[in-house]
Amino acid sequence: MTIGLDDMLELLASLGNAALHMLTQPFYYIALLFIILYCRRQTLLERRLIHVKLHSWGREVWRAIGTGLAAGVLVSLAAMLLGVSASGPAVVCIWAVSLILLLLRVRYFCFAYSIGLLGVVQAVLSFFPAFRPGGLGGEAVTAVREMDIPALLALAAVLLVVEALLVRWQGPRLATPLFLEGKRGRVVGGYRVEAFWPLPLFLLIPAGAGTGALPWPTLLGGGLGLVSLPVVIGFSQLTTGMLPRRKSARASGRLLLCGAVLLGLALLAARYSPLTLLAALAALLLHEGLVWYGALEERRSSPFFVHPPHGLKVLAVLPGSPAQELGILPGEILLKVNGEALTGKAQQLHEALRKSPAFCKLEVQNAAGESKYLQRAIYDGDHHLLGVILAPQPDEDTTAPEQPAGIAGIVLMKTGARRRQPGDAAVPPRRETAASQETAASEEAAPALPAPGAPGPLPGPSRAKSAKG
Repeated sequence: MTIGLDDMLELLASLGNAALHMLTQPFYYIALLFIILYCRRQTLLERRLIHVKLHSWGREVWRAIGTGLAAGVLVSLAAMLLGVSASGPAVVCIWAVSLILLLLRVRYFCFAYSIGLLGVVQAVLSFFPAFRPGGLGGEAVTAVREMDIPALLALAAVLLVVEALLVRWQGPRLATPLFLEGKRGRVVGGYRVEAFWPLPLFLLIPAGAGTGALPWPTLLGGGLGLVSLPVVIGFSQLTTGMLPRRKSARASGRLLLCGAVLLGLALLAARYSPLTLLAALAALLLHEGLVWYGALEERRSSPFFVHPPHGLKVLAVLPGSPAQELGILPGEILLKVNGEALTGKAQQLHEALRKSPAFCKLEVQNAAGESKYLQRAIYDGDHHLLGVILAPQPDEDTTAPEQPAGIAGIVLMKTGARRRQPGDAAVPPRRETAASQETAASEEAAPALPAPGAPGPLPGPSRAKSAKG
């Protein structure tokens, strides 16, 4: 079936009205405010733990908005082709449930949880057809009864697929390095792979009296007209046993599988309504199952970001730093610096670099267990540890919580990081760590904290060609 000029003009007019409605309603702005507060808090946590910031909160906000806009266009097109529809009151109900879930736990803010819960509520209301309260409650009950839950679950499945692709694409770059309290009170390094994206969506209006027929065939119905529905998708997992790239790849594959299963159940429910409750429960349990299984996987794994007997494990590398230029990667082990073997003490790296203030030679063990030899001139203003963030010492005094922040912590900018008491760790008294040395060196060199990649300068020549050996 071809799309006529009249149909196209009606769709464009409806799109303009829906866009205007989105701009005049608070829902998209709430999503943006949440993203801003979340990114700002992540930067504060990085400064608290490693004394520098790996991510710029302003840049991450724009990344989330830009990615969300692009993803929103693609998901909206897919939803229109499938025939996903929603009414104005349904949009309000979805957001009311989303905000309530947000108060319970931040990851519940995602669309799949809201639609899954509304699907369960609709199933319960079907057993009480005479229940029709008056006032605002009655309007909400009517809106829930009239929701096309299978179609909205199909949309949730599409969003899971998009989330999987974004986790794989952006997850490793957005991961936040953490110092965590591990087994037997020893501190270990880890990452939180966590991100959120706001998507402005445009869905079809429900088919009915006074609604034009769609000029293309759909699986789930829908009428000629559009309504706006801003949504938030996101993912959060903690890892101490593997690199963020590997964790993101695993999570992405599992999200794709969950999205495919949920889409199949939603399409079956659209044909056979008794399956709607099963599909709604799947929307809730599949996402939670991923979080639970990821946590179980971590509990069974050994800590990866700990120092070996010989060498220093790299937790992270500052963007634009000498270490990044040399090709040093998270998870690699610094074996020797300027001919001096490193034995797990963070202060050795700083001392070894100071022995040759104009040039450095490094032996680094990569993930395959092979050694690579690097060399580079040291310039004025270079980071005094070359931009390497080392795994924490076992007796590091500041750690982050394993649980992700709640909405109160995000709004109030509480990082959750705490200073450990001497009795918390069954290890010798704390040695001076690389992070504390970095802070001290930075304070001696300049009155303010320098930008990432250039705190704690080492003395050296003004500029020369760097080289890799």
